Amino acid sequence: MAIRQVFFSFHFSNDVWRTGQIRNIGVVESQPIFSDNGWEKVRLKSDTSIKSWIDNEMKRRSCLVVLIGSETSSRKWVRYEIEQAWKQGKGIVGIYIHNLEDIEGKQSSKGDNPFKNFCIDKTFNYIAQHDLPADFNEIRLSSICSTYESSYQTSKYVYKDIKDNIEQLIEEAIQIRNRYPK
Repeated sequence: MAIRQVFFSFHFSNDVWRTGQIRNIGVVESQPIFSDNGWEKVRLKSDTSIKSWIDNEMKRRSCLVVLIGSETSSRKWVRYEIEQAWKQGKGIVGIYIHNLEDIEGKQSSKGDNPFKNFCIDKTFNYIAQHDLPADFNEIRLSSICSTYESSYQTSKYVYKDIKDNIEQLIEEAIQIRNRYPK
């Protein structure tokens, strides 16, 4: 299977260590299944610079992978990235990473589904931040974009479970997005 260009969306302060584990899946074994983005390089710049960077990076990607930690759903840039990914016709999938250990060996609490605060229109390319459909053509993004939570509790097993499933999750997200107007 071809390498997918993936944009990772996450809460930097809380989850950078956990995110690094996911981003390195496959690379450790010299079998990269996706390439990453360089959020670390831009995160301290102005809002305009950050938006520009996100928009440019998103153009080169086929899927947005939201790595869901305890506070991910409340993050401004995660919400912006979800909106931009949908508008640009990208696949969108969420993966819960709270049971991966951080740099101190600690796990986190499960966060909210970041897709529950968005609705899309089934008839044209539209996304809005509200949690209830405004009319019969709108549906909640959370009803079509999947989230994956490992059934394991131990970090090394969670990692292996995500590693074993991430490629399929990305492909399914792209297929789902292709069913809706772009």
